[in-house]
Amino acid sequence: MRAQDSTLSKPSEIQEKWYIVDAEGLVVGRVASRIAKLLRGKTLANYSPHLDFKVHVIITNADKVVFTGNKLEDKVYVHHSRFRTGLKSISARHLLEQKPEEVLRKAIHGMLPKNRLGRVLDKHVRIYRSGAYTGQHDAQKPEQLVVKTRVPKATL
Repeated sequence: MRAQDSTLSKPSEIQEKWYIVDAEGLVVGRVASRIAKLLRGKTLANYSPHLDFKVHVIITNADKVVFTGNKLEDKVYVHHSRFRTGLKSISARHLLEQKPEEVLRKAIHGMLPKNRLGRVLDKHVRIYRSGAYTGQHDAQKPEQLVVKTRVPKATL
């Protein structure tokens, strides 16, 4: 009896695929996990963990994403400038007001591998706030991707 053959996709056989996502009213973590899964190629039948499947994602209305629970007040993004006393932190509310693209970029980056492949996949995401996307990538014919997530209850 012979073992079943399995085939690996060659990088030359992989076709580029473009998606566009409207993030208005969607939860940050749920959108980020769906996009990270797409970028890795985990939704494809011929998934291999070491390959770049050339999936590109355009995210619009990044300033209209929402956080669930009390994360808007409690979540803090921290980084260090590598100088003494260089610890800097910013709350999710302030980052969403100042740089709404960075909220989604950090969430997606945290779900990708921390190696050369992850750095390549980071470049496959384009994030725009509302009104900033004017069809720059229409030549690639992106498909509309509907991310089905639970809509959070309205907070008072």
